[in-house]
Amino acid sequence: MSLNYKSINTIDQYAELLAITELEERKEYFRYKMMAPFEEMWSLINVPIKAKQKNGYDVLMATNMLGYADISNDIQIQQGLSILKDNNAHEVAKTTIETCIETTHKAGLRVNADEMKFGLYVADPDKLKLQKGYTGFGGIPGFITVNIFPNEYNIPKIPAVIAHEFHHNIRFSYFDWDHGNVTLGDYLVIEGLADSFAQELYGEEQLGPWVTSMDQDDLDYSIDVIGEALGIKGFAEVSSYMFGDEIAKQEGYQPVGLSFCAGYAVGFKVVQSFMKRHNKTIYETTLLSSDEIINGSGLFL
Repeated sequence: MSLNYKSINTIDQYAELLAITELEERKEYFRYKMMAPFEEMWSLINVPIKAKQKNGYDVLMATNMLGYADISNDIQIQQGLSILKDNNAHEVAKTTIETCIETTHKAGLRVNADEMKFGLYVADPDKLKLQKGYTGFGGIPGFITVNIFPNEYNIPKIPAVIAHEFHHNIRFSYFDWDHGNVTLGDYLVIEGLADSFAQELYGEEQLGPWVTSMDQDDLDYSIDVIGEALGIKGFAEVSSYMFGDEIAKQEGYQPVGLSFCAGYAVGFKVVQSFMKRHNKTIYETTLLSSDEIINGSGLFL
């Protein structure tokens, strides 16, 4: 059975949000209307829709940390929306997800969910400067969000970032994500697979800056550093290697001497090397364990 697809009409939701002048009412609208379709996703990653105490951690704070535009920033939201509308971003997203569903279905892969919900949100370009204004989340099967402040660089890359997040939905339908015990090796493979899938569908030139911005010397150096740390466990520890020093400092992780998103670039290289050496497709590789892919990549010998 193929997966149902439901796109959340965030264009209309944002229009309604902007029509609310009172900030507290706007917050309630964002929480209970805009985030309602993703309530299950948020609860699985321990983000309450509303904090029990004032100014506590909740979906407003979490989306802010993920780079969403602040809901009080009318100008930013209006600008972002207008560019997304001009570029038919919702239609592009719909076509992309249908392509992803069809392609993986043909390859015999499935998402462990009854329905795929997708939401496109306006980002704050300053918060996502290193990511060139866009990012996504696809860590819970059945849900994908993309937050973007659209610009000439990232608009053409919308399909590839959606495909990347879609692949996380596939991978996590077969392998559990254990936040506290994730190893660096696991995380490398998860991201490398997602970018390899995006490349398979949309070409390497559409991959994000997390893969494409590193030169060969830096990549070789990063492979050495990461190769020594593959068994490191725990989200914060692993994130230092995945995201690099600049983001580590922003997030309060320990810097380890790596460039922006080194782990993503290395992960992509690991998966690509494995596939070439063993003549495997991305669909076959998706079902293999992290250890098998890392050991078979020949990158850390």
